Amino acid sequence: MTTDRHALVVRGGWEGHQPVEATDRFVPFLRDNGFTVEVSDDLAVYADTDRMTRADLVVQCWTMGTATDEQVDGLVAAVRAGTGFAGWHGGIVDAFRTSTPYLQMTGGQFAEHPGGFVDHEIEVVPERADHPVVRGLHRWTQHTEQYWMLTDAGNDVLATTRFPATPDTPWRRDVVSPAVWTRQWGHGRVFVSTIGHRVEDLDRPEVRTLTERGLLWASR
Repeated sequence: MTTDRHALVVRGGWEGHQPVEATDRFVPFLRDNGFTVEVSDDLAVYADTDRMTRADLVVQCWTMGTATDEQVDGLVAAVRAGTGFAGWHGGIVDAFRTSTPYLQMTGGQFAEHPGGFVDHEIEVVPERADHPVVRGLHRWTQHTEQYWMLTDAGNDVLATTRFPATPDTPWRRDVVSPAVWTRQWGHGRVFVSTIGHRVEDLDRPEVRTLTERGLLWASR
C-alpha cells in the first residue's frame, strides 16, 4: 500500500503496561492502512517541531512519568494544529499528572480502579451507536482493571462502564464512568479508550476493533 500519512508512536513510562508489546500490536495495522510509522521512546520528540508537524497521528503509551513544559507545549500545539492524538488505558489517561495543559487536552484523568481486576461491563452509549469507532458493538463483559475516570463535558462519550454501589462501597449510588470517548482539540482529534491494562485486553475482538478504528478516526 502506498503510504501517505505519518504516525508517531511514543512509548515508555511504567513498564507494567507493557508499552512496547502493546504498541507493537498496532504498528502493522497502521502500516497496512497507509502510514509510515516512527517509534520513539523519548518524550523529547514532542519538542521537535519538525517531527511533530510531520505527524498525522501520535499514538501514545506512556504511563505516569513527567513531561517538561516544552514537551507538553509541543504536543498540544501539534494537536491544535491538526495532528491526531490517540491511546488507551494509563498510557494516555494516567500520564503527566502534573501537567494541566495535557489533562485539559485529553479530557480525562484516571482516579482509581476499585477492586483491581474485576468483572465488569462495557456498554456502547445507545445514542452514539452509529459512530464509526463503535458501530456494530453493543455490550461485553471483561475481567481486568475498570477505570474510574474524572472527565469533562467536552468529550463525546461512546461507551461507559458502571460501578454499582453496595453496602461495602464508599460511594452510595451507582456511578457511570466514561470508558471510551473522542474529543476535538483545536483542529486535532483525540481518541481515548480506558481499556488495555494487559496486552490480552487489547487482543479481545471488541477492544481491538474499537482501538484500531479510534486510531484511524483520530488521524489527520
